[in-house]
Amino acid sequence: MKKIAVINDLSGIGKCSLTAALPVISVMGVQACPLPTAILSAQTGFETFYYDDYTEHMEEIMLCWKQMGFCPDGIYTGFLSGAAQADKVLRFIDIFGHKGARILLDPVLGDNGAEYPIYTEALCEKMRVLAEKASIITPNLTEALLLLYGKEKIREIWKKMSGLSPKDFMEEVQKTGKKLSETFGVEAVITGIDLIEEESVSMGNLITDHRGYTWVKVKKEGGSYSGTGDLFASVLSAGMVKGTDIAQSVQKAADFISKAIHDTVLEGTDRNEGVCFEKHLGELL
Repeated sequence: MKKIAVINDLSGIGKCSLTAALPVISVMGVQACPLPTAILSAQTGFETFYYDDYTEHMEEIMLCWKQMGFCPDGIYTGFLSGAAQADKVLRFIDIFGHKGARILLDPVLGDNGAEYPIYTEALCEKMRVLAEKASIITPNLTEALLLLYGKEKIREIWKKMSGLSPKDFMEEVQKTGKKLSETFGVEAVITGIDLIEEESVSMGNLITDHRGYTWVKVKKEGGSYSGTGDLFASVLSAGMVKGTDIAQSVQKAADFISKAIHDTVLEGTDRNEGVCFEKHLGELL
């Protein structure tokens, strides 16, 4: 069975990060091997949470895995608390990123035109280094712009893009995706883009590589929910090591999450709790 090393945080409440990745990757027939970056009582969208940084423990786990001869087929890295953890991931790649191992980077840096509290220029620079080593990156639009331009320029760019017509906005996103792929030499998927077309709103995901771009769209429903980006990246990481075409994986992920959000809206679940994805896991087989 193929194996993916999943480098991400573990939150007890709020379905995201490792609690989202492990069931998704497992049901897709790939063994998920978690390497926690932090342990939290609940994800950080809640008013209160306990946080235990795992930077030093990461090194200990890596040494044990090296002694065991661990040889993953893929590496999927998500939330990193800072530049020091990013250095641990770069070391992990040096040790375990053998020829043939594919890497997916979900660069957790910001959303909705602003950086997260964890953001530093040092962390962003490390994310750029990781992006150059990756096979696939899955930023949202904010993260794509942060990778390309940093936080000093992003507010001006975001304001300009927000004022564009729907058609011009899509064209600007496509230019951003093209530049992202060319800059880092990867397949890039810019995720979770609100698109207004013919008075309806869809959720778009833009795939870009050296061949051009492809849009994958689903009906927009509900608001923003914890963990949807983690679910998306998890589907892509499993498809990556199985050799699935990226457009097929993106479509599968988008459909899966769309159905989960639909159930979540019907249930009236708080956004911090995550989405009701469990009963749709069988569709990922």
